[in-house]
Amino acid sequence: MTEIGLIRLHEVMVVLYAASLVFYFIDFLNSQPKARKAAFYTLSAVWIMQTAFLVGNIIEEQRFPVLSLSEGINFYAWLLITMSLVVHFFRKADFAVFFLNVIGFAAVVITAFGEAGTPGSAVGETLISELLFIHITAAMISYTAFSLSFVFAILYLLLYRSLKKKKWDGQWGRLPSLDQAIRAMTISVVIGVPVLLVSLILGLQWAVIAAGPFPLWDPKIIGSFLLLVIYCVLLVLQNRGKLNGPDIAWGHILAFLAVIVNFLLVSRLSMFHFWY
Repeated sequence: MTEIGLIRLHEVMVVLYAASLVFYFIDFLNSQPKARKAAFYTLSAVWIMQTAFLVGNIIEEQRFPVLSLSEGINFYAWLLITMSLVVHFFRKADFAVFFLNVIGFAAVVITAFGEAGTPGSAVGETLISELLFIHITAAMISYTAFSLSFVFAILYLLLYRSLKKKKWDGQWGRLPSLDQAIRAMTISVVIGVPVLLVSLILGLQWAVIAAGPFPLWDPKIIGSFLLLVIYCVLLVLQNRGKLNGPDIAWGHILAFLAVIVNFLLVSRLSMFHFWY
């Protein structure tokens, strides 16, 4: 197989692993059997591909590939994926499975795109470009999900206000019910959070390879992780019943304002995030 073909397979594996993270996060928050099953199947596909790469390295090198840093990280990623599949069958270990996969995904990203940092690599520039493309695409998908939660939060408050004042117009019949609006807000954020996490992991890898030395306290990095924390806290409070309907809606609206600030203002303060 050509070098480019091998890189494409690694990229497919990264995408499958990212999808697995999303499914595991959905199951982690809401105990969804279908999401859990989908997560297991996608993670199993990742394990098969990672095992094939590992066996291929063993055959090529005629030894067990753990002597270099990249080989060690690759084997570490395989172990994490294997352990995740084993722990998956323990129903009360959802928390452990999700965070094992976060670490495993980071390790897979490092091994998949490690070639981009190799001086003189024929595919290095292509990898850097594609890594940046995937990072930005994932970020835009997460922002789109947060935008959707914002829209349903607005619709919820409009409908809630009309019902409270007993002012009903025929046009309100085209709105979702209060329960449907809450559910749509929640689903949007449950999808957006793990996708944003994937984007941040890929973005950090790109920064290490392409941007050279950079401070971890870069405003954009801090702002993005803070955004992740805000939405995670919102989901936790919502799941624990600490927020009622209108409070949930206002929480989603305020969180989306943080998205706007991070996207339009904080990016301008970053040392390596530039918009042209």
